[in-house]
Amino acid sequence: MSKRFPGVLANDDVSLDVRQGEVLGLLGENGAGKTTLMNVVYGLYRPDGGEIRVNGEAVDIRSPHHAVELGIGMVHQHFMLVPDMTVAENMTLAPSLFPGLSRLSSAKKKIEDMSAQFGLRMDADAVVEDLSVGARQRVEIIKLLYRGANILILDEPTAALTPHEWRDLAHFLRRMADDGKAVIFITHKLDELFGLADRCTVLRDGRVVGTVDTESTDKRELARMMVGREVTLRVERPVLDPGEPVLQVRGLAADDDRGKRAIDGLEFVVREHEVFGIAGVAGNGQEELVDTLMGLRHPAAGELEVEGRRLERLSPEIFTDFGGAVIPEDRHRTGVALELSVLDNLLMKDRQRMEFTRRGMINFGLAREYCERLIAEYDVRTPSTKVPMRQLSGGNQQKAVLARELARKPRLVVAFQPTRGLDIGAAEFVYRRLNQEKEAGAAILLISFELDEILSLADRLAVISSGRLLRTLETADADLETLGLLMGGEQTG
Repeated sequence: MSKRFPGVLANDDVSLDVRQGEVLGLLGENGAGKTTLMNVVYGLYRPDGGEIRVNGEAVDIRSPHHAVELGIGMVHQHFMLVPDMTVAENMTLAPSLFPGLSRLSSAKKKIEDMSAQFGLRMDADAVVEDLSVGARQRVEIIKLLYRGANILILDEPTAALTPHEWRDLAHFLRRMADDGKAVIFITHKLDELFGLADRCTVLRDGRVVGTVDTESTDKRELARMMVGREVTLRVERPVLDPGEPVLQVRGLAADDDRGKRAIDGLEFVVREHEVFGIAGVAGNGQEELVDTLMGLRHPAAGELEVEGRRLERLSPEIFTDFGGAVIPEDRHRTGVALELSVLDNLLMKDRQRMEFTRRGMINFGLAREYCERLIAEYDVRTPSTKVPMRQLSGGNQQKAVLARELARKPRLVVAFQPTRGLDIGAAEFVYRRLNQEKEAGAAILLISFELDEILSLADRLAVISSGRLLRTLETADADLETLGLLMGGEQTG
């Protein structure tokens, strides 16, 4: 299979197979071509060469609807559900291969049958917006089964799950494979493959590096296949004496976009030479907290202080002027301007720097040299500074954000899911950069859904649930079981 885009050969003569009754892991760096390949299989892209065979027969997949007719289903990273409708109502929106199930009551019966068959816990009458992230993911998978899928593709399905929800999902995927389904599982998390995937295919630079049995390999070998070099799998966290408080939060409250209280009574301190982590399942107020800190959302109550100076009014400009930097979770919404060039994005907060301007005019020669240094230093893979940010992969967009924010030598770094969508090599680079900022004296607030990330980087941590911080722990005193219970809303200790 081959697929080209302007200036990019995304898939270069790629061959792989997935068998009935197995889970196939699909690994690769950002830009390796994993999602492109699966989008071709699902009919979102048309291939430029090669063929697809389903049950031994060559097929020309013209659209996702055609893929569904062939028994292929795909769960994307961003769920495609109507939030104010019930589970059963979401099922009936999709074309069904069960013509007798057009009525809602019949759909409910089929959902119940599938839930029992595969060991899922699902209430057909539950409203989607009231469900946890893990439950919404189960709805997406049930929707595929409802449509008759025998080949299931899951793209990074565990990004926002608690450890318990991940165990449930892994058990469910194995049961589907045992029932004769074929499952393709795209992930960056090497730990997830072992005990779940039967085989693993690794892509690098659009080509297949190899396919291995998971029982006969280990994480180090898979990481080496992914990036073409040895990778440090364990983050060495520098242990430093914390300095003075940089960020102090007292009684902070804020509402979400619907006017509902999203965070309430938050209190914590982040100090120099320290990483303070906030762990939790997605949707528990993390987004509203970050928006409030950087001035995109007005607090309903509480106080914020940066280096002893109270922020009476908030805006992104004031946050930046106070030495703040932010690595946002949703880079497309608050991190980059997709239609502007890489150069414009890198200079977005630095257009008034004296070395770039003279009498109000930008010296683009000096600005370009500066941006090219950042691109090299932060390994942003782009043909030039002139190309639109949209043409970069998601991981390279994130590294561009990292370059822009950290190059300004900030006093406070708010890092929200800083390695979201990054492969293991790029994540290693981000961890090293954050630790360098910590050593240089910055205070770092790390908000992540990844427990391994929190435990690797944070000196202290707290768990957020339903908009409240339940407990603050020294990282040395934290364990996965305790954190998993706290993330589920249970008070411990």
